[in-house]
Amino acid sequence: MKIAVLKETRPGETRVAASPETVRKFLALGAAVAVERGAGERASFSDEQYQEAGAEIAGSAAEAAKGADLVLKVQRPTEDEIAMLERGARLVAIMAPHGAPEIVKACAAAGVEAFAMDLMPRITRAQSMDVLSSQSNLAGYKAVIDAAAYYGRAFPLMMTAAGMIAPAKVFVMGAGVAGLQAIATARRLGAVVSATDVRYAAKEQVESLGATFITVDEEAMKSAETEAGYAREMSEDFKRRQAELVAEHIRKQNVVITTALIPGRPAPKLVTEAMVRSMAPGSVIVDLAVEAGGNVELSQPGEAVDVGGVIILGFTNVPGRLPADASSLYARNVYNFVAAFWDKEEKRFAVDWEDEIVKGVALTRDGRTIHPQFGGAESAVSDEGDVAAGAPAESGGGEADAGGR
Repeated sequence: MKIAVLKETRPGETRVAASPETVRKFLALGAAVAVERGAGERASFSDEQYQEAGAEIAGSAAEAAKGADLVLKVQRPTEDEIAMLERGARLVAIMAPHGAPEIVKACAAAGVEAFAMDLMPRITRAQSMDVLSSQSNLAGYKAVIDAAAYYGRAFPLMMTAAGMIAPAKVFVMGAGVAGLQAIATARRLGAVVSATDVRYAAKEQVESLGATFITVDEEAMKSAETEAGYAREMSEDFKRRQAELVAEHIRKQNVVITTALIPGRPAPKLVTEAMVRSMAPGSVIVDLAVEAGGNVELSQPGEAVDVGGVIILGFTNVPGRLPADASSLYARNVYNFVAAFWDKEEKRFAVDWEDEIVKGVALTRDGRTIHPQFGGAESAVSDEGDVAAGAPAESGGGEADAGGR
């Protein structure tokens, strides 16, 4: 069985779908691996490292994909890339199908079996395959590092002979994977950290990291939480009081980091222009949801915007700003997924179409779209209790991440 690793072609994508480490593991399973020349350069993986791991270096994407049974990518393919794939080939990538139904249809039309790593079910058995968690961890960390780079002062409390430097005050909006990592990182840098989330279950996690949980009414949050740990729609009175509390809190902060995403929908606006302008000059806001419309009014994808001295960072593909680590983690997620369905005797990727994991990530099969959320034959999956009811999701390279785990 041949596995192809293609070089990413989308602007700004620095990651690669396989590392020399996972190439060795695929070879140990009995597969042959072809890596497109230069595929890992931006992630600091050289062609020589892949060759030493046992991979064949292909001169082009078409050469790598020729005869490949399984094709690995980070971002969803372009239609030109789909045209390179063999009919019956299997494709594993972060497909982000909510934003590209035409790519799903193109895969079906080409006879390509596409698997979306970003739809991985949140179950214990699939934790090692969860790309949104692995990438969101890095995004939360990098958000704080970027904020510290643009903030013109020190983060920790410092006592010096010349006087005291007060610690930075950091507010994290959304306490899922990225948010919790942002809290932990800001605390390690010595900041005074607070956070908020619509799920009351997040309170304990926030406080366990040494941050203060901000809410206007804990009892109201408790009564609005489902047994699954998600949040029901809050009352208009609660929303009004919470918004007033958050607005007053933001005014006093030096750094605000927002992480809320809703899969398949525009990101919710959490920080208004008035809130931005209420902050002191020199403050920094990091919008991790900028690629989905942004949580912050005035944020712009790929830009650092100055609003009256307040800097709003809207960097895209934040995990890709740490390409070596992001690639290594993503590559392990992909390997763990493939290895879970590997037939050791026949030495091939033997998909069990009735498996819960496969049902969650499989988009196309036999020339048609099979995932129920994207026009498959089965009934659509219920949205009850998910982010549609107000529970935040978090960003991971522009992809949605159900928060709170």
